[in-house]
Amino acid sequence: MSEKIDGEGNNLDWIKWAIVAVIVAAGVYANSYFSAESLLIRTVGLLAAAGVAGWIAAQTDKGRNFVNLCLEARVEIRKVVWPTRQETTQTTIVVLIVIMIVAIILFGLDGLLNWIISGFIT
Repeated sequence: MSEKIDGEGNNLDWIKWAIVAVIVAAGVYANSYFSAESLLIRTVGLLAAAGVAGWIAAQTDKGRNFVNLCLEARVEIRKVVWPTRQETTQTTIVVLIVIMIVAIILFGLDGLLNWIISGFIT
């Protein structure tokens, strides 16, 4: 019996996703069709269509999972211990120094290989 309920939910989800696709397509078409109208009006219309499409998408299983993922990610971001300004500055300086060293090594290697290949060609 539960398999039947799951199957029906998936069928309704496909209908919801189809409605979302139609709303998005209608928004894109309307934006093109009303290209002579003010950009502000078209932007507000597109945002409204995106809001409705997002709300409908959030009513599906995958949509609810995505919303939960975003909420959990927000909670996890609050748990992060961010580096201090001094640590960030020091790390940036170290990265820049390493980049310069690697660039010099690659420049020298490129020049050496160019000199070797030129010796073989001429």
